[in-house]
Parts: sequence; C-alpha cells; structure tokens
Amino acid sequence: MRVWLALFAAPSLVLACQATLYALVTPSCAMQTRAVLHAVAAGSLAVTLVFTLLALREWRLRAAGTGKVLDSDGADTATSRRFLAIVATSVGLLSCLAIAAMWITIWVLSPCWN
Repeated sequence: MRVWLALFAAPSLVLACQATLYALVTPSCAMQTRAVLHAVAAGSLAVTLVFTLLALREWRLRAAGTGKVLDSDGADTATSRRFLAIVATSVGLLSCLAIAAMWITIWVLSPCWN
C-alpha cells in the first residue's frame, strides 16, 4: 500500500496543488497576501514527501529480503516488488520537485503580476 501512494497519489497531488494554486491567485491578489498560496504548497509538499518516504522505506525493506518465490513471469517476487518500490520512490521525488518548483514561483512572483 505504501508504494501505491507514492506511485499514484503523489502525481495526482501535484495536479491538485497546481489547480488549487491557480484558483487562489485572484483571491490572493484581492487580499494582497500570499499566505494561502504558501499554505497550499507547503501542505502538498509535506504530504507528497511523506508518501515518498513511505515508498523509500518499502524499497529498503525489500532490499533486505531474500525470498525466492517466483512470480507468474518467472521473476522472483522480491525483485519485482523492489523494482516497484524504486519506481514509486522516483515518481514521489519527481512530484516533490514539481511542487517545490511551483512553490518557488510563489516566492518570486506576485499574484497580481500581469
């Protein structure tokens, strides 16, 4: 379960964060504050980072396992699950990077900039 959060929920959270930030630009400009934008970006980054760390933990646990149960395609189950954990960790890190890049633009650009 930990792997699937980083693999599917993290990229979905990036898209949700982007849509939410885009929707909040006009109210932030009207209120002349970026606090809500920072809160959305920080919360999204924190949740995505937790998902990524869970996948990383799964990767490390799978690396320690040495079970040789064969899967349906002939690969052993531990290797298949470890590969999935590696991919999930990579996707989670990429999602964290995307949210961090969006957050940097909040720091640099004003919401009222035309």
